[in-house]
Amino acid sequence: MGRRGTAALECFGSMTTREPIGVIGTGYVGLVSAAGFAELGHEVWCIDVDAEKVARLRAGEVPIWEPGLGELVERHRGRLHFSTDIADALGHARLLFVAVGTPPTYSGDADLSAVRAVVNAMSPSDRHALVMKSTVPVGTGRHIQRLFKEQGKGEFRYVSCPEFLKEGSAVADFLGPDRVVVGDDGDWAGDAVVGLYAPLGAPLVRTDIASAEMVKLAANAFLATKISFINEIANVCEETGADVLEVARGMGLDERIGPKFLRAGIGFGGSCFPKDVSALKQLAGNSGYHFQLLNSVIEVNELQKRRVIGKLQKHLGGLVGKRIALFGLAFKPNTDDMREASSLVLSARLQADGASVVAFDPVAEDEARRLLPNVDFADTELGAVDGADAVVLVTEWPQFRELDWVEVAARMAGTTVIDGRNALDPEAVRAAGLAYEAVGRAQYTAAGSSSPTRRAPAPVT
Repeated sequence: MGRRGTAALECFGSMTTREPIGVIGTGYVGLVSAAGFAELGHEVWCIDVDAEKVARLRAGEVPIWEPGLGELVERHRGRLHFSTDIADALGHARLLFVAVGTPPTYSGDADLSAVRAVVNAMSPSDRHALVMKSTVPVGTGRHIQRLFKEQGKGEFRYVSCPEFLKEGSAVADFLGPDRVVVGDDGDWAGDAVVGLYAPLGAPLVRTDIASAEMVKLAANAFLATKISFINEIANVCEETGADVLEVARGMGLDERIGPKFLRAGIGFGGSCFPKDVSALKQLAGNSGYHFQLLNSVIEVNELQKRRVIGKLQKHLGGLVGKRIALFGLAFKPNTDDMREASSLVLSARLQADGASVVAFDPVAEDEARRLLPNVDFADTELGAVDGADAVVLVTEWPQFRELDWVEVAARMAGTTVIDGRNALDPEAVRAAGLAYEAVGRAQYTAAGSSSPTRRAPAPVT
């Protein structure tokens, strides 16, 4: 937890009452937000249409894997109230934080049916504010305000308060945010939301609703662009003999650029970046503007995942009959989220080329089994490499870096290791007699060639 979050908890420790909060949707954003508000001293009424999920939460079972979240929910079971009836939230809280899904439709536009269902469920006599946490297109606020008027709910207010939680550090992000964005019409609802977050001491951006809605899309699209850019640089490094780790280090020391999101690899995934980049591209297109840069960002990301196949073919020749071990399946470490994970594309492409796939992930296996029915799952990292012709690091869990590569080599049938996240120690892998290849590190692509001046990548944090 950051210093701002710790200070906030000390501040709240002396306060006995806080405004009740309603949270509609107990998915990733909703549950983390609810637990965070409970940590800050609020009574929180959490509403979800999934009766089975609500029953599990009432029993103290957290359905998602996020460091620190389970402990937070358990600590505040007395403040967290779970129900399938929105009336329970309306009866206690005037601020209703909406954290429902807004997946893309076939047309590419966001599906706002769950958001509309929340609006429709509120009676005209209620005086509340909807605080939008879900990622929605610019213009959603205007749309909801129009629905309020059409349904005789003119006393309702709308606030845009986008979330910036990173999976794997979401609890700390909630309690120690790097900024809070509040978009409103300058009324009591915006004041109330600002008041909720003020004790956290984060920089505040209070603006109009449309601008707040755009901030979330623009921020994620920029970070995705940064990732695709460094992956393009990595591909050029492989052709020219440069080392992308050194290039990124030199770039990142420029304060105008910064070091974050300059880790070359096999592309981004998850619930936010792919969806938000596509959403911003769609929004621009619907507005009559062709956002050409985002087309390239998406294309680079898709092609980057498939470059692993070319690396394997270079070392193994044809993939028919080969056994490929995937280390990691979740889209990033410290989460069990499989949405848009690179492992989904890799496993499908490998099997299409005739290879068999075995995989290990320390937390994502349950969801992966549902999404990858033809993949074999190992109980351990070493179990995955038994008889494997090649190993591909897909998700940079720290434990993969700590493997005994001599033992790995002894259990493999082949000698190829593809480091898809530039997270392993090349010298340790090579010392075990294995052929190591990374992303954008040309000096490690040819057997027996490595530069003594190059350092191993820093441990994953």
